[in-house]
Amino acid sequence: MRIEYPEFGEHRRPSGPRDPGDAWVITDEGTRYWGRYGAAGLLAYDRDRGVLLQHRVSWSHHGNTWGLPGGARHEGESACDGALREAQEEAGVPDGSVRARLESVLDLDVWTYTTLVGDVVDPFEPVISDPESSALEWVPVDEITDRPLHPGFADAWPRLRALLPVHPAVVVDAANVIGSVPDGWWRDRAGAAARLAERVARLAKRGVDATALDLAEDTWFPEFSVVVEGQAKAMDAAADGVRIVRAPASGDDAIVDEARRLVDGGRRVIVVTSDRELVDRSHGVGADTRGTRWLLDLLDPVAR
Repeated sequence: MRIEYPEFGEHRRPSGPRDPGDAWVITDEGTRYWGRYGAAGLLAYDRDRGVLLQHRVSWSHHGNTWGLPGGARHEGESACDGALREAQEEAGVPDGSVRARLESVLDLDVWTYTTLVGDVVDPFEPVISDPESSALEWVPVDEITDRPLHPGFADAWPRLRALLPVHPAVVVDAANVIGSVPDGWWRDRAGAAARLAERVARLAKRGVDATALDLAEDTWFPEFSVVVEGQAKAMDAAADGVRIVRAPASGDDAIVDEARRLVDGGRRVIVVTSDRELVDRSHGVGADTRGTRWLLDLLDPVAR
């Protein structure tokens, strides 16, 4: 394998210095892959309009085909950040308009390509802002294979399409999780709840391995709800990426109501609790359950 930097102007935007990731990875057999640190692309999914596709100009790699906005990752950049940055640079995808749902990784040992599937939460119109695009369109899911597709996207599309209906969500019984660790939480229930929400927010950003959710692919970004009750309701404002539900009365009732709301919205719900009665009630509204240890093992350790 060797790394080869392109000639000036090839796979390079018209202004700004070249990033060290903008290079070809060339195998011993001569196969070329774009992105020294791998590449990433965004599959932005809008339930009403379909998938945002890019028509590549004729002179680009696999030109005159349709694929996803994407490109080479920067050194030290996460795949999620790389996919969103490339989509912003190539298609004008606004900050905060897409919520990450899953990462699917093609790992060829010498090179990786990560597809970030994201849900459009704030509708937008794409803007051609890169010389590699001749068109950007929202294409209905059923019409995607009617177009000449980029070979890599064509191979991945059947698998990705099958995952579009899958929306994982996790509802956390905060009192049960906090109470499972004797760290003095009883002296400051609101503070303990806030710390838990912050840890869940970090997990929501980092993502959850598919095996922990009994799902396919690599990494998922579930919707997280943390339900607090009693004195814990005085906790600080919600952590980024986490819905805080303040139970008006019974915490268990609020957890079941939140699980039911998500199930009715088409989510694949896991309720985190070790309370046997609440486990049965959660199953009754169509949710799965995990014990508190499941979540604690996923969370970052708390600095003492």
